[in-house]
Amino acid sequence: MEERISYARAQSIPHAVELLNEPGVRSRVLAGGTDLVLLMREERHLPAGSGFDRVVDITLAPDLHEIRRRSDPVTGDTVMIGAAATFSEVIDSPVVRETAPLLVGACHLVGAPQIRNMGTLGGNVANAAACADSLPALVCLDATVHALTGEGPLAWSVSDFVIRPNRTKLPAGALLTGISYHVPAAGNRQVFLKLGRRNALAISRLTVAVIGRLDGQGKVAEIRLVPGSATPQIRRFPLAEAHLLGQTPTAALCQEAAHVAVEEMTAITGKRWSSEFKEPALFSMIARAFMQVFNLAGNGRTA
Repeated sequence: MEERISYARAQSIPHAVELLNEPGVRSRVLAGGTDLVLLMREERHLPAGSGFDRVVDITLAPDLHEIRRRSDPVTGDTVMIGAAATFSEVIDSPVVRETAPLLVGACHLVGAPQIRNMGTLGGNVANAAACADSLPALVCLDATVHALTGEGPLAWSVSDFVIRPNRTKLPAGALLTGISYHVPAAGNRQVFLKLGRRNALAISRLTVAVIGRLDGQGKVAEIRLVPGSATPQIRRFPLAEAHLLGQTPTAALCQEAAHVAVEEMTAITGKRWSSEFKEPALFSMIARAFMQVFNLAGNGRTA
């Protein structure tokens, strides 16, 4: 006889942490369920194979859906997004649309409307799939992951939190409570590009997130580049960024920096069977993203 999975509904963040740490019960968080339900269908003997025999539903915990902006005269404005906020809630948030259009663009490209209505930003981060659309945008924003354990709160940068595909630093019994980011400086432009096998409902083969800003002399004052599905750990590409900093952007310079980025990827991953496809594709996407950020291409779409 197959084991059954039990169900519990958390009413608040502390209640969820309490349920996750209940002795003698192996619990796993249920947020949107878009990944977990598929896993449960695919695994014939799920409890034994997956290490859990109860799901803790956090979808009705109101604090986990909040999206708010906080002002601080010292550190600047910060946006906090609750871990159970759905992709659609992120897309519709005026706060996120104003401060992080590349994150809105990334969430808008996740699956179909039904998936965006159910899937959560926190779940996308916690599952840490190599093709997760939100991760490059969040790393580009230098976002922070917040969690709560029975002993107290924890926090990591998103880039440190994700160790490798499907592996994070979230300890057993901890609840991912939210993701925060500092509002980028005024005058920034943001771009998110995605390459899939088709125009809609496609799993990402490559993504590119870029934030850039020019100074009063038209030189690059800030640039952040984060490709997705390009390296085992999603990260910024500092050599490509350094190639642009302090320079007056041109189409040729953007292409040079894109070449540097491709070399960075290859230095990290080595030559692989996918290199023949990924290297020219990544070059084209990064060059295009840089040109859009610096307003050098009139026919591109910014996130």
